Amino acid sequence: MEFERNDSGDQPTRERVVRSILVNGPSTAAALAERLDLTPAAVRRHLEHLLTLGALESRDARPSATRGRGRPAKVFAITDSGRESFDQQYDDLAVQALRYLSETGGDEAVMEFARRRVAFIERDYATVTAAHPELSPAEALARVFSAEGYAASVRSLPLLDGLSAAEQLCQQHCPVSHVAHEFPQLCEAETEAIGQVLGRHVQRLATIAHGDGVCTTCIPNPLVSTSSTTEE
Repeated sequence: MEFERNDSGDQPTRERVVRSILVNGPSTAAALAERLDLTPAAVRRHLEHLLTLGALESRDARPSATRGRGRPAKVFAITDSGRESFDQQYDDLAVQALRYLSETGGDEAVMEFARRRVAFIERDYATVTAAHPELSPAEALARVFSAEGYAASVRSLPLLDGLSAAEQLCQQHCPVSHVAHEFPQLCEAETEAIGQVLGRHVQRLATIAHGDGVCTTCIPNPLVSTSSTTEE
């Protein structure tokens, strides 16, 4: 399945629509129009095409006490086939390039590439924490990863006394999961970079690349003693 047929001029916009839903979750046409700076008519046209292709599905929005009378709003969510089609556009080329890099430069060359790819973590983490000092380290990282298409969120893990022993950084989507299945250095570099920007050990508990539903990284509270080590 492709996001376009014979109207390739619309393809970049349709990919923006799909990516916006992928990152922000199920969305109404009005929300998409505002988020992407498009007219409502243009958004509806792209949504209808994506629904026809099976890349999106429509659902009834949850009832809202503040919503007035009229036809209930619909929200649009990405389907499994839409998610796979979005990812597949880049996976084959990336795998071929990394295979060539591995053959010519070895595993260390692949790891160096992986580290460069996640340079956005250190760069954007500093920007987010400076602008939003109220965020916890994990919450700041969630914003950094979500901006890169990972659809990240945070889950707190409480101690018995109610204090937070750790937070889990949960990535609902991984743009490189299919590639990382063959080249785990991509996951290793992410975990390494998270530990470096936080200045503490973190532990990767699950990855989409290895068949888990969510990529999960445990980030211990710096006030809690832990013997965890940084690992994939």
